[in-house]
Amino acid sequence: MDLILRAAGSLLGTELSDPADLGGSRRSTVLRCRTADGGTVIVKAYGREPEGLRSFTAEAAGLSLGTAGPALLGVDLRTPLLVMEDLGDAPSLADVLLGDDPKAATDGLLAWARGLGRLAARSVSGRAEFTRLSARFHQGVPSRADDPWIERRAAGLLRLLDEAGIAVPPGLADELASIGAVGDDRYPAFTPGDTCPDNNLLTADGLRLIDFEAANYQSVFLTAAYCRMPFSTCWCVFRLPAAPARDIERTYRTEVTAVYPELAEDAVWEAGIRRAIAVWTVHMTVSLLPLAGTDRPLHRTRRPVPTVRQLLRHRWEMASTLTQFPAFARTMELLLHGPARDWQAPPLPLYPAFHG
Repeated sequence: MDLILRAAGSLLGTELSDPADLGGSRRSTVLRCRTADGGTVIVKAYGREPEGLRSFTAEAAGLSLGTAGPALLGVDLRTPLLVMEDLGDAPSLADVLLGDDPKAATDGLLAWARGLGRLAARSVSGRAEFTRLSARFHQGVPSRADDPWIERRAAGLLRLLDEAGIAVPPGLADELASIGAVGDDRYPAFTPGDTCPDNNLLTADGLRLIDFEAANYQSVFLTAAYCRMPFSTCWCVFRLPAAPARDIERTYRTEVTAVYPELAEDAVWEAGIRRAIAVWTVHMTVSLLPLAGTDRPLHRTRRPVPTVRQLLRHRWEMASTLTQFPAFARTMELLLHGPARDWQAPPLPLYPAFHG
């Protein structure tokens, strides 16, 4: 802690004190610290393991773009750590979705979708700058852009099916390769990476995004899928009523269509969204199925929250409707009638804000 405070204070030219732990993760420590003049800043220090170093590079480069997150006040390549502005304690999208005000939840969803869409649209011309910044903050480990994660997850799914004794439907491997094409470079845009309900603040000045540890350029469809699934890789996942679900997807799509006009064609949009849903379903299946032997909540402290089994079943039910990929859809049905058959996990309910 003393090392972090000294390094961060040196960047700012002031003494820092009263560190308050804001949670962080296994990759990073996040502190709110007081400055000598009575203000506050956020200090984020990263672990020295490869994932921590990769996260540092991504966040330093992403925040340096100055597009959507807190202002970056200093970067220490040696510790490594970042100092950024303190955006305060405004509620997040997770807070309003888990609350009891449907209007606040709807407004928050639309602000989130509009903010992500505008960020994507503004960023299309900035890829070379992001690449330059990533090289500047490089820590000697491969970047996420160099990680063939979609292919790795596809291979992981095939292994899981074999271990579970589930016969692989003919053609699944070829379909997974086709589905993975959504990760190509046809419609790239910047994203903070982890665009989940808790990684933003709904401030008086509008949506402010936080957590750029997975910042990168990826297909807009991989972000758009968060609108429909919803929240493809997140813990704060319940069902959305039909109207808000349609509205947030339309809001995001409108923004990115301004830079990629062909996305106004329904056939193009639907094909990309369906592939992205399949990619994220594979990703979460490989991540969570090994943990589903005994059910548990998806978050250590937040409530209400779905369980691992609830979320997997919800994802598999949606993916089983992707009939344009018959082998993949059949695989989802086999998972529903195999591992999920005896789970007795209740169906995923609506977000609490929409219960009434």
